[in-house]
Formats: sequence, structure tokens, C-alpha cells
Amino acid sequence: MATWFSWGAELLKVGDAAPDFSVAASDGATVRLKDYLGKGPVVLYFYPKDDTPGCTKEACSIRDDFAEFKGLNATVFGVNFDSVESHQKFVAKYKLPFLLLADTDKKIAVAYGVAGEKSLWASRITFVIDAQGKIARVFPKVSPAEHSAELRQALVELRK
Repeated sequence: MATWFSWGAELLKVGDAAPDFSVAASDGATVRLKDYLGKGPVVLYFYPKDDTPGCTKEACSIRDDFAEFKGLNATVFGVNFDSVESHQKFVAKYKLPFLLLADTDKKIAVAYGVAGEKSLWASRITFVIDAQGKIARVFPKVSPAEHSAELRQALVELRK
């Protein structure tokens, strides 16, 4: 299914295998999705830009509820095209307790269908990936203020 926001990229759907990736994170380490599979669900939330109003609201809501995410054994990653340095500033400014991934070459966004190769930014879309590496939930329309609550509910349902 091609979508208007991704200029032809195909958005992944529930049941699809989550594409693996290897990318630099805000802590300077390299994150590989395969290293987190089997340990619990992974929340991969794409957002347009560091330190902008909607993106800050979304990140801070997840930060404020982070203990609940950890209690549900979930790993959270924010992803966009910004650099590691930009992510480090964003994390420090808002005391974000989760890693931000620097998808500077847009490979993750293209693989998940949230942006095309010529996109200026990733669409605000979130995937919940189960411990087996399958897409368990897709949130194609995200309200930054309400998204953390939606994610917590999805993780509770996934646990059942």
C-alpha cells in the first residue's frame, strides 16, 4: 500500500517481519534490532525533527511514562534523520531515558515505509514489534499528546 506521506514507500503492516537495522544511537553505540528480539517488545517511533513542539511533546510524554514501559519489558527507540549530535542535545535537554536512532541515510525509514529516499523527514508513525520480530501494532496517525497512553495500552494487550 503506497501512501501519500512516503512518496511510494510501502508501509509495513501487522504480521510483517520487522526489518533489521544497524544504526548509531544517541549514546554513541550501534543499535541492532536483532539484539533486542526475544527480550520483549520494541517500540520504534518515527518522528520528524528533534526539539520541535510536537516531537518534544511526544518524547516527553514517553519519558514521563517510561517506568510503565520498562514494567512492560518494552524497549523504546525514537528514530529520525537527525544526527547523533542533534539527538544527544535533545536527550540531554529533556532528560530522555531512551535512545534516539540517527537514521541519517534514511534506510530504516524507507524499510518501514515511513519515508521515501527523497523525504526531508520521517512521518510520525510508530511500530510495536513483538519479541519474535513481527509487527504487532502500527500507529499510522499519532497525536503527540496522546501517543504514550496508546502505546502503553498496546503493550498491555500484547502481553495477554
